Amino acid sequence: MSTASKLTLAGTTLGAIGIVVLVHYQQQSEKAAMHAGVIRDIEQQRVKKERQADFEMQKALEEEYRKVQNVHDDSGGGKAVGSE
Repeated sequence: MSTASKLTLAGTTLGAIGIVVLVHYQQQSEKAAMHAGVIRDIEQQRVKKERQADFEMQKALEEEYRKVQNVHDDSGGGKAVGSE
């Protein structure tokens, strides 16, 4: 085997190994990024459920207070109390 053919063989072998290693690390980083996206989505869903629960609790409290107190829903541009 000539020196040129040995260098060509070594170069192509090293190039192929380098490409395989590069693709392997690229796949690992993509997998980690996708997993981080799933974790982020789960966290967003948890926060959304928590906010919904808080909203429902506030709504129930409002209904309870409306039963106990005499509250008028005057959001339609009426006169303010004491403005006469």
